[in-house]
Amino acid sequence: MFFLVNVTNNMAFGYNISMPLHIIFRSGGLIASLLMGILVLGRHYTVTKYLSVLMITLGTIICTFASAEHLDEEPADSEGFSSFTTWLMGIAILTFALFMSARMGIYQECLYTKHGKHPHEALFFIHTLSLPGFLITGSSIVDHVARFSRSAPLPALSQLPGLAFVPRLWLFLLECTALTVTLVLTLRKFLSLVFSIIYFQNPFTLHHWLGTFMVFTGTLLFLDIIQKTREALGMD
Repeated sequence: MFFLVNVTNNMAFGYNISMPLHIIFRSGGLIASLLMGILVLGRHYTVTKYLSVLMITLGTIICTFASAEHLDEEPADSEGFSSFTTWLMGIAILTFALFMSARMGIYQECLYTKHGKHPHEALFFIHTLSLPGFLITGSSIVDHVARFSRSAPLPALSQLPGLAFVPRLWLFLLECTALTVTLVLTLRKFLSLVFSIIYFQNPFTLHHWLGTFMVFTGTLLFLDIIQKTREALGMD
């Protein structure tokens, strides 16, 4: 499952899926998680959770339809697929990855319930058992390792022995707390979205911004970021 989720998410870029749509679509993972929780575990959630997921769902739908309107009128490719058909295939791949990721989370939760919480053991087996599959994409991995190694060091660490010459992209892989990870991932998605729009000039209309606002607001509402941040800072 872990291997399929990672590979299919990357495959989607080859099917006319723009970076902004990819970011927004993957931000809708809470939709799949909630649906899987209801269907597989028979769970019930608070009104706030349902409201936040409704916002994320509507935001994702708005962005998806807005992106469809800006597909180039390109001729069919070598296999006879039109630009729109190829795009629909990409949406199907992203949808599959979204629900597969949610199902993997439910499966992990069931394992924890049955055998106890052993996160380090789970992480070890998830990554170890996936490694043979990633050999298929070995050349791409080697290429990205080289890119990481070519990245410039962080100027702020230029005076620190041992870190002055370490490529910054490797430093960015350091661990941090779960709350920090959630905040950073959410902010990273938003900043990536803005950068993609400005630098690569991806089409982004008022409908895109409306959908984006609903997705990110719904995500923060679902995760109760404000309350968790207050607790982490000892303000309650």
